Amino acid sequence: MTHTYLSNEEIRRYSRHLILPEFGMDGQRRLKQGSVLLVGTGGLGSPLALYLAAAGVGRIGLVDFDVVDESNLQRQIAHGTSTIGMRKTESAKQRIADLNPNVDVTTYETQITSENALELMRPYDVIIDGTDNFPTRYLTNDASVMLGKPNVYGSIFRFEGQATVFYPKAGGPCYRCLYPEPPPPGLVPSCAEGGVLGVLPGVIGTIQATEAIKLLTGIGETLVGRLMLYDAFAMKFRELKLRRNPECPVCGPNPTVTELIDYELFCGITPASATAQVEEMAPREVAEWLERPDKPLLLDVREANEWEIGHLPGATRISVNELPERLSELDSAIEMVVYCRSGVRSAKAIGILKQAGFRKLTNMAGGILRWSDEVDPSIPQY
Repeated sequence: MTHTYLSNEEIRRYSRHLILPEFGMDGQRRLKQGSVLLVGTGGLGSPLALYLAAAGVGRIGLVDFDVVDESNLQRQIAHGTSTIGMRKTESAKQRIADLNPNVDVTTYETQITSENALELMRPYDVIIDGTDNFPTRYLTNDASVMLGKPNVYGSIFRFEGQATVFYPKAGGPCYRCLYPEPPPPGLVPSCAEGGVLGVLPGVIGTIQATEAIKLLTGIGETLVGRLMLYDAFAMKFRELKLRRNPECPVCGPNPTVTELIDYELFCGITPASATAQVEEMAPREVAEWLERPDKPLLLDVREANEWEIGHLPGATRISVNELPERLSELDSAIEMVVYCRSGVRSAKAIGILKQAGFRKLTNMAGGILRWSDEVDPSIPQY
């Protein structure tokens, strides 16, 4: 490691690392030589990008195809008001350049897929999963296992988060050992639907950053074989031991998944599984229908706190979680338009209603967000 040069400026910048006996010049040189690929530059990717750059990781790759939105700024601290509308990768790169110009940042403005994952990951020492959907988590896991690279995993939802390092090459399990099968589509709501405490990704993201630094420098004990659970509401940490599954189809001794697959299909996300089976109507059409004598019942299936933010006049609110117990409050003989925030939970609610014998059901496409865009902009978006 002695051949990696640290300038006087870098020695001043990283001095608090250098005076740690466990870290020292050798640890800093290893960081400078190291590289990480961040899959996602949102809630988890933001603190990851900032802290890894500040620590002096030599090369950081950023994979994301989204743009900065105002609703991101409550937690995605790599971005700012001035970068709203900018590509997240470029916004984060701009912030990193100001934080530490010594870091080489490569941006990939693309969605990671089975076609490009191995190519994107191969040049990097550590892969970090900052994603928020199951297909990408399974894809990131499988590609990391096939390349023999550590996968620093984190996930967040509402007030809870978890983190670990999946690294079968070092004797630990992979993501499939923990979650062999994905949950049914729509069962687990996204952060956009369920919410997330703004500081939560900061806690989990910095834990992931800590693990990446330890992997690159070889210091300390990593989370390989341990799942750390964090409850921000109760301020409690717990730890679960993880073991490799000898029958794991990816990291087991006799793998059956030896190349990357269709992860949307694996997770049951197909056009037929989403709202394609549900009759939909655009908000403008719903607004016109509400003006007619045969107007439908509006059913809002969001939570009470969302209703308080804004709702459609004359709507009835029964959350999708309460719906099975409150079906008797609804009349199956009348037409009903169901809506939520963006159209996902309302489609699920229609499935529940259909199973109970309701037939006159329409999903309002795009939910109250699209209603705000196309019909009534006075209703706030969230």
